[in-house]
Amino acid sequence: MDAGSSSTVRGRSRIGYRPLHPFLPINGNPRPYRHNAERYIPNRSAMDFGFARYQLTQSAPDKERENEATESDSPSSKDAYRKCLAKALGMDRTRILAFRNKPPPYAEQCSSPPAMKHRKRQRSIPRKPERTLDLPGFLDDFYLNLLDWGSKGVLSIALEDTVYLWSNANGGSTSELVTVDQESGPVTSVCWAPDGERIAVGLTSSDIQLWDSQSNRLLRTLRGAHESRVLSLCWNGSILTSGGEDGKIVNRDVRTRSQVIQRCQGHRGEVCGLKWSSSGEQLASGGNDRLIYIWNLSMSSSRPQNQNQWLHRFEDHTSAVKALAWCPFQRNLLTSGGGDNDRCIKFWNTSTGACLNSVQTSSQVCSVLWNKNGRELLSSHGFTDNHLALWKYPSMTKMAELTGHTSRVLHMAPSPDGSMVASAAADESLRFWRVFGDHDTPKPAANPTGSEASGNFSRYFIR
Repeated sequence: MDAGSSSTVRGRSRIGYRPLHPFLPINGNPRPYRHNAERYIPNRSAMDFGFARYQLTQSAPDKERENEATESDSPSSKDAYRKCLAKALGMDRTRILAFRNKPPPYAEQCSSPPAMKHRKRQRSIPRKPERTLDLPGFLDDFYLNLLDWGSKGVLSIALEDTVYLWSNANGGSTSELVTVDQESGPVTSVCWAPDGERIAVGLTSSDIQLWDSQSNRLLRTLRGAHESRVLSLCWNGSILTSGGEDGKIVNRDVRTRSQVIQRCQGHRGEVCGLKWSSSGEQLASGGNDRLIYIWNLSMSSSRPQNQNQWLHRFEDHTSAVKALAWCPFQRNLLTSGGGDNDRCIKFWNTSTGACLNSVQTSSQVCSVLWNKNGRELLSSHGFTDNHLALWKYPSMTKMAELTGHTSRVLHMAPSPDGSMVASAAADESLRFWRVFGDHDTPKPAANPTGSEASGNFSRYFIR
């Protein structure tokens, strides 16, 4: 055959011919692998080399002993133990070489089900109040403080010249504490003492009356400290602090005859917000002058009278500041809310004087409350929303909006255990919300037999 000639094999030219191989690509496409059953080549990746070494190095007497134990009808306990141990360790097989991959393990072969992740139960936030009461004659005045809930579960509410007491006992019993004369009234503020029995009542006449709620008896009348109506009251042990329309803040020790122990000057407008810290060392005051003052009791007591100075003065709000609340789980953290021209909730470090955060709520902030049992904040609002808003701290993500009031929600008061909140609004209604969870306290029962079943207070109040 010539060098330049070509030959064919079965009609196919030898030029460019390449014999087929099962693992080489054809026309650029890889040939899929197929198990070759004709050749017994072990698959090393599927072999157990530890077992193979054991089988190959095991002595002949050991193997004979194992075979005898297997064939015997009554094997010894030692041989039976060795057989069970070999089975448990997977050593009771004889094949060393592996020609196929092991099948995937069956899912049901698990000895125990996989542990389920614990999912935290989400708390249900009610969007409707548990109970609603009427408040005829309720004063629509942003600067007053007419609602408070005592440590013994009695709620006080002022309607014009009268202070009423409401208790959840017996399905919601009501009573009248006092009706002041027209020269002294109307009532401008109420605040329970820590014992839950005495209650301070601030009046338009600048007087403060101290009442015993158990006997409906007037204990004493505090006079001469203010020149006009008493807008805010707050207790710190036996010390009663009052804020007036005259811009004055007065501390009285109700155990002493002289009573007045300290005067704090700073505000140039009505003092409509007062809150003592849980430690009793710092007092926060808010006023119509758009200012917040932090007073240190120990520092002020060491200074001469009429020279008391504040620890901090915050000027960031652009409207009246009535809403104040100290954080129950973080020391020196104060929350404040601004009025209609501000509409912000701000957080302050009263140790350094720094503003930590400011949140725009788009409506007048009338009051703020911390959840005693969690990192949540509740705020009540006026124009334009007229609702309650629940916030997650510290992200300040809005968790829920509680609607139902048709006018600005001026006051809020928490129950003693912190699970329920009462809100009073200018729509002349009082609503009870179980917004902070259920802590195994009795719920307010509905009035079963009509308005007269709850006593004479129900004539004015219960819907």
